[in-house]
Amino acid sequence: MTIQTTYKLNNGLELPSIALGTWMSAPGEVERAVKHAIESGYKHIDCAWGYGNEAEVGEGIKASGVPRDQIWITSKLFELHHKPEHVELAVLDSLKKLGTDYLDMYLLHYPVAWKTVAPEGVLPQKEHTPMVDGRLVIDIPLSEDFLSTWAAMEKLVEKGLVRSIGVSNFNIYKLKKLIAAAKIKPVANQIELSIQNPQFEFVEWLQRNEIVPQAFSPLGGLAGQHLRQHPAVLEIGKKYGVHGAVVLISWLLARGIQPLPKSVFENEIEANIKPVDLTKEEVETLSALARSFPAKRVVNPSSEYEPFYDVYQENHPEFSDTAQLLLEKNGA
Repeated sequence: MTIQTTYKLNNGLELPSIALGTWMSAPGEVERAVKHAIESGYKHIDCAWGYGNEAEVGEGIKASGVPRDQIWITSKLFELHHKPEHVELAVLDSLKKLGTDYLDMYLLHYPVAWKTVAPEGVLPQKEHTPMVDGRLVIDIPLSEDFLSTWAAMEKLVEKGLVRSIGVSNFNIYKLKKLIAAAKIKPVANQIELSIQNPQFEFVEWLQRNEIVPQAFSPLGGLAGQHLRQHPAVLEIGKKYGVHGAVVLISWLLARGIQPLPKSVFENEIEANIKPVDLTKEEVETLSALARSFPAKRVVNPSSEYEPFYDVYQENHPEFSDTAQLLLEKNGA
């Protein structure tokens, strides 16, 4: 199978494939990691306002010496910034921190809006979020009204501040609602995808609808270590002389998924950008392995909210991906 190096977005732009993820990277490590990644051949850096490291990402890009137009930068609209009047303020803040005048892609990070007590006209900061018993207080009406947030993001494209817009952590139900109302269709959906959370049917739905599936936590975090070291994975790795992580990154690429592996270690950064060309049989072996275990998420913040808010709606009788796919199958 041919290794995919770019993805054609539904707006005609070419998205470089493997990106360096920067979530959960410790302060002081990101600049060096980004610089080394670009020097190692990465052409796509994924970051977010909520990660708190956009300034370091910008410094790493600058230190690499590679021209800005040769690096694809993705950032994300934070959950505090869903009010339409905050959207442009948020992207301008990201641009300032990154040291650039445009983003290649801007994602709506979560379909969840946090409440804010920030003064009017001020970009809300994390300390502006009320807490109840250690849980974040969310704005349910604004969370449900993501169409107004999206309309404000569309204006960013019109103003030339961002080239592409997409979403993250959206399910099929929310995507259908968004696509039906949007002037600009989302180009990507960044979701948790790994061998322990493969979401086969959802990935196929995204691809049918010309939305690129992006994989955060593509190696399954610490919880996925047992699968990275599974004999079937190690056997394929031995054949190609690579670690299990590279095998699983290669498997995602073979499925048409863009992986976003995070690392601050130079040897891992270098290895992750060198996928191997798996055979069809090897892809099927890994897919069978993925199906042999119950799906397990690394990330699900639903219980961190006040009130509880079911982000993924996986067991909802109407809004779950399973229910939505069944509706489509039945022609509804």
